[in-house]
Amino acid sequence: MGTTASQLRKDLLSEYQVVMHVFFRAHKRFSELLSKEDRNVPTPRVPMEKVLSLPELKSNPFRKRICHVFSTSDMKDGSLTFEDFLDLLSAFSDSATLEIKSHYAFRIFDFDDDGTLDGGDLEKLVNCLTGETDDTRLTTEEMRQLISNILEESDIDKDGTVNLSEFQHVISRSPDFVRSVQI
Repeated sequence: MGTTASQLRKDLLSEYQVVMHVFFRAHKRFSELLSKEDRNVPTPRVPMEKVLSLPELKSNPFRKRICHVFSTSDMKDGSLTFEDFLDLLSAFSDSATLEIKSHYAFRIFDFDDDGTLDGGDLEKLVNCLTGETDDTRLTTEEMRQLISNILEESDIDKDGTVNLSEFQHVISRSPDFVRSVQI
């Protein structure tokens, strides 16, 4: 016991080096968002406003929902711990699976956090994508028709909402989805 040297295979060592590099880069970015006072706190949180200043999120129409979905704050303020920040980066990374990406996309689109996408969620989703100015906003009739079409295509059990498995079924038919869920 302890008399022989253990060796990591070269491929595993290379993989560990990549993971550690990504981890340290993420920690550096997280630390840069912290105030000087918060850097000495045992489990610091970055306020949502600071997270939203990241270039990758600045122009994302779902930026606030993203923070709320990944935040573990009891205050429901969208602030992120380093672990929350890593979860966010992981879910939006190139290597995240379709299942992970679709799970988080569903949660981001579920504005009322009730576990389904109903007409209200779909309206907010469309407004985020089209913008809410008079020039870009859909008319009431256009919105009603679009939501009806979405539900007709996606609501397999015909209960008037889209659940996670129905959402994942629709997403599985969209080859560009995985590439589009990145930051």
